[in-house]
Amino acid sequence: MKLLLRLSFHLLCALLILCAVIVFFAVGDEPDIALGWTLTHEDIIRAKKILHEGSKTKPEALGTIELSKDDLNLAANYLLNRYSKSAVHISLKDNKLKFIVTTTLPENSLGKYLNITFRLGNVEGSQLPTITKFKAGKLLLPANLAAFVIDNVIRHSSLNEYFILATRPIKAVKIDAEKITITYFSNLGTLIQAKNFLTHGADDPAMAVYQQKLADIIEHHDPKWRLSLAEILKPLFELAYQRSTLDNAIEENRFVIITVNDYVNKKETRRFLSPQDAKPQTGQHYYSAFLYKRVDLAQHFIGSAAITASVNGQVSQVVGEEKELSDAQGGSGFSFIDLAADKAGTRFGEMATSTPENARKIQQAMSVIRDYTDFMPDPRDLPEHMNEADFKSRYGSVNSSAYQDLSRQIDERIAAIPLYQ
Repeated sequence: MKLLLRLSFHLLCALLILCAVIVFFAVGDEPDIALGWTLTHEDIIRAKKILHEGSKTKPEALGTIELSKDDLNLAANYLLNRYSKSAVHISLKDNKLKFIVTTTLPENSLGKYLNITFRLGNVEGSQLPTITKFKAGKLLLPANLAAFVIDNVIRHSSLNEYFILATRPIKAVKIDAEKITITYFSNLGTLIQAKNFLTHGADDPAMAVYQQKLADIIEHHDPKWRLSLAEILKPLFELAYQRSTLDNAIEENRFVIITVNDYVNKKETRRFLSPQDAKPQTGQHYYSAFLYKRVDLAQHFIGSAAITASVNGQVSQVVGEEKELSDAQGGSGFSFIDLAADKAGTRFGEMATSTPENARKIQQAMSVIRDYTDFMPDPRDLPEHMNEADFKSRYGSVNSSAYQDLSRQIDERIAAIPLYQ
């Protein structure tokens, strides 16, 4: 038994040393590929299609998805930029996938960027691809050793549950010269587990303190007055400031933003819940939140902040534009007022979750705000209620100089608020 424990200890030490070596060679001050990935409206449309492909297959049935090189790059950059400013370039050559990955790191003494290059291929007729080449910066490692290290890092970290849910349904991956074909089994149990796991935020015990604080605010609100979004955000950020250090400030801010969004966009949130979960709790008051006497502005602001805090600021901006373009085609009409709220919410979410220092600064600033003008500029003089024909006659498209000029004016208004400086 002692020998086994000693061997296990030595193996663990060797693994840790190897990980340290990989990190040392992979981290540097120069990115292997340029950062600055941009998301277009066409990208959003294609991303939605890719994400909905799997849902077309009935549970307990086999399905296939074909992805081109462009699809792979879009999906990979979208997922990677969810967590940090990053870039990935995927190419197809000799029936192998080559990945060049650069991601930004928190401030440290080793370097600004993590650079990894690796190839995946089907070895000896295998149904699933394996690593055939791996480089950490300029350090070339044996493929089997790299696969062993990566597998152990994943399995002994918080990534393990994501990895299992993502890979369990996949039965085969065929890599051709122009595309890859993924064959998967749509298992009902896995789908339920994924839904529960990926939507666990509302049930996270760490959020309970903010949910209770919000419930107290609503309970003591005077129904004769409109409920200002500032009336909700200020005390919750006060609480976050009291509970936070630099180590957990970003996560606490996410909890605040998600808690407030779940309340303000209550009807929208219920669309994604099961009928049982969607039932309102009895005995609870509900008051719509306002910005500048408008419910929709509060919804746009905090909704964009929540997308940015949990996904990506660029995604939030494009989603906001897509929503307004959709409204122009048959909804309430394109509104630069709503777009301004989207932009301000995106900026708010970025500031609240960008760095630990910014997270603490915004907690402190939000704890002493006077009203919502401290985080949302007045947008009421901007054009709105434009149908598709009106929008095209005045602005042409979102790429026109007229549209971009007005968009920059909105950005300047937001930037003028001290909170965002």
